[in-house]
Amino acid sequence: MAPDVVVIGGGPAGAISSALLARAGARVRLLERDFFPRYHIGESISSSCRAIIDLVGAREKVEARGYQVKEGLLLRWGAERDWTINWPDLFGDQVRSWQVDRADFDDVLLKHAAEQGVEVVHGARVKKVGFDDGRAVGVEWVHEGHRQETAADFVVDASGRAGVLSAQHFRNRQPHDVFRNVAIWGYYRGGALLAGTPRGGINVISSPNGWYWVIPLSGDVYSVGFVTHKDQFLARRSGFSSLDEMFLTLVAESETVTELVASGDFQGEVRVEQDFSYSADSFCGPGYFLAGDSACFLDPLLSTGVHLAMYSGMLAAATILSAHAGEVTEREALGFYESHYRNAYGRMFSMVAGFYEQYRGRNSYFWLAQRLARGQYPELMKKRAGGARTPSDGAFASITAGLTDLDDATRVGGAVPLDAMVLATELTAGQDRQNTADTSDTAAGLYLVTEPKLGIGRATEPVSPH
Repeated sequence: MAPDVVVIGGGPAGAISSALLARAGARVRLLERDFFPRYHIGESISSSCRAIIDLVGAREKVEARGYQVKEGLLLRWGAERDWTINWPDLFGDQVRSWQVDRADFDDVLLKHAAEQGVEVVHGARVKKVGFDDGRAVGVEWVHEGHRQETAADFVVDASGRAGVLSAQHFRNRQPHDVFRNVAIWGYYRGGALLAGTPRGGINVISSPNGWYWVIPLSGDVYSVGFVTHKDQFLARRSGFSSLDEMFLTLVAESETVTELVASGDFQGEVRVEQDFSYSADSFCGPGYFLAGDSACFLDPLLSTGVHLAMYSGMLAAATILSAHAGEVTEREALGFYESHYRNAYGRMFSMVAGFYEQYRGRNSYFWLAQRLARGQYPELMKKRAGGARTPSDGAFASITAGLTDLDDATRVGGAVPLDAMVLATELTAGQDRQNTADTSDTAAGLYLVTEPKLGIGRATEPVSPH
């Protein structure tokens, strides 16, 4: 019998997990607090997301929206002048993604989920997740003033920063003090990118007190933002009469960004978000999974938010399907999900932590990337058109494209904890690395499969977890 699943939240994590579950025959009700389309930041999409959108059957719909194609990034960072990561040059023409309007993009994915059979309820506020003897068994929610209850075999909490389970129920979300950053951003009509930027690529530009992004969107619109430490932001905020004035001053302080937007017209809509980085003590438990921002979020430096959301949504769907079918034990299923999702987050955390030491030089970042990739590169790396400049260059590109995480999930032994995570351990307030090691023991020999059906495969030979 197919499982009954409640998904909380209709962003990328919720839309991907629910669509994959429904395509496999599960009965899925998705409860979304807002009414789509709704504004959201996070416009720069990793190439891994394209592969996951392929898996869910929505690529033609996404490509029909006419988003700006993205083929990599260019960084003007610290001691280095410019360095470019061009995904097609390294991995072949199929490795690319988009720069999107998230209001439209998220709406496309959620409507696609509904077309797969997901019951989508907008304007639904989840009050709490119900538990029976430690296992999630359903949710209580309010819609149009009426309180309702829905029983479920599994609950996927994709409620984003609201964190129905992690922030409100368990209260086990830990902030990373080293990344207590604030972002301020706005939009320009017209602009330019740095010379040598891959087609549609994001520009990342460091400054003594933070860093800027410049993202080309469709319709000649540019998203421009600045990220700095919370203390620095608050110290400067009092000197301006408005956020618009503060933002324009910050743009003017960067000669590079000023030149890029010189031909553009400022469109206003200045926005601010803060306290980017956190993680829950656990990403799953009996009957429930935390996906996307509900489980963890990281400073936007490497544009990882949508990747982690879609990646975790895919893992949650595969885990639920195999656990319900009895193909793996529940302990194995939880270990599989926890170890793979936490590995992905830990890898990105380590890379971002390295980048904030701005003046170490690109070779240092590439060396870190090589350790974080553990010498494992996706098959795309072997089939690329042309050649990577260096193995470490390829490792860094693979991480920024999200391909290393996909490779980990589909490879036997990919759940082994990352040795390089020790580099960031002292920076990770409240994160228990032993938890990752413990769950990887139960996940040894398990790997993600997508054909002929989505689920978890098991190695035929014993695999050591270490």
